[in-house]
Amino acid sequence: QVQLVESGGGLVQAGDSLRLSCVASGRTFSTYAKGWFRQAPGKEREFVASIRWGGASTIYADSVKGRFTILFDNAKNTMYLQMNSLKPEDTAIYYCAAAAALYSNYRQYDYWGQGTQVTVSS
Repeated sequence: QVQLVESGGGLVQAGDSLRLSCVASGRTFSTYAKGWFRQAPGKEREFVASIRWGGASTIYADSVKGRFTILFDNAKNTMYLQMNSLKPEDTAIYYCAAAAALYSNYRQYDYWGQGTQVTVSS
């Protein structure tokens, strides 16, 4: 089992930055591929970014490419999502997740955090 806890969300203005954190406990988080997803009210959960267990490979949704960066600190067993140049359309609950391999489909992720709210005002 892997337990995940997100933090770092909040209310910001368009153009601001936020850094989300996802702390893992339980089984070694570093051996899993890890991802960030988001869900806005009335919408399906959406892929944001993911990183392979070794950190060598990352993938991003087109909507966040060039603005968001996914990182993993093995020593702290913590994953981050650095979000720059935030837009109102980035408003959602952000979730971190873990999977056996590098996927962009949320259905293939086995472990999930409870989510953290990000609200971007215009």
